[in-house]
Amino acid sequence: MKKRAEKKSGRSGDRDASKVMKEGKKKRGGEPTIDRSRAEALIPLIKNKQKRRELLGKLFREKQKEKAKFRRARKAAEARGEKVERQKPRTIEDMREADDTIVTKEDEEVQAEDAADEFASYFDGSRPPKIMLTTNKRPSAEMFDFLKELVAIIPRCFYHKRANREIKKMVKYACDKNFTDLIIVNEKAKRPFSLYICHLPEGPTTFFRLTRLKLAQHMKGGATSSDHNPEIILNNFDSRVGHRLGRQFAALFPQRPEFLGRRVICFHNQRDFVFFRHYRYEFDKNGERTRLQEIGPRFTLKLRWMQEGTFNTTSGEYEFLWRPDLQVSRKKFFMG
Repeated sequence: MKKRAEKKSGRSGDRDASKVMKEGKKKRGGEPTIDRSRAEALIPLIKNKQKRRELLGKLFREKQKEKAKFRRARKAAEARGEKVERQKPRTIEDMREADDTIVTKEDEEVQAEDAADEFASYFDGSRPPKIMLTTNKRPSAEMFDFLKELVAIIPRCFYHKRANREIKKMVKYACDKNFTDLIIVNEKAKRPFSLYICHLPEGPTTFFRLTRLKLAQHMKGGATSSDHNPEIILNNFDSRVGHRLGRQFAALFPQRPEFLGRRVICFHNQRDFVFFRHYRYEFDKNGERTRLQEIGPRFTLKLRWMQEGTFNTTSGEYEFLWRPDLQVSRKKFFMG
């Protein structure tokens, strides 16, 4: 009995679909040629695959016609000078959860903290940056391609061989040589995998997971880097943790950019991923328009932890420690 009922319903659905299609062919003009609500209700009842596809295609074309008609009417209204409401697409950033740690430039408490934190000597100009760059023990040959490009893009960055020294000994060695920051690049399976940045001599120390690395030598049509001090752009470092991280990134580069070189380094934070990009901008003959030419390298950083002071994973105090359970909600961000 059930099978007979199903067959009857399938046949009736096919008959109704053919009726809807015939009715649609009879109608003319710009109006919709089929009853959409009726057709959408019939689709699950149609057993014939070919008829079901025909009806779905008909529905799709009608929807496209309605959208085109609406767009034309909106353009005509805008041409007449009328105010037209445009729908704004909803993004995760727009729907993010409220964050009490967002800071502003006008916040007096934040200004007082900045004047007395570990980066104050850099921002008041009394201690220019000097960077030591090193690796894990026994690095592979592939690692040095990345190190070579880091040394080229960061002014006053010097490579020192790690040998068998522990990280704490490297920190002490860098302090004795009057370096302001220590960058340690680790590798896994002969590819750069993670990154430490330690501000000297008082910290903080940050640890990042490094992904999506593309070297400048592998970029087609890339520009050539110069020795001029770059301009630094920091985007979306608005929370307490993000503000600290932005100041640490800024402290790696000289405060006075040399605009003659037209070189720009951008740290763009989006959904707690920091995208590193290196560009050179060019002006047209009239000086009215510009275009960007990427120099490279490009990579993405994900902050795993930030620690007060220099490297100390046993008894150090963490300012931020990422855990998988922290981001159960995709609408919650920690860096801005």
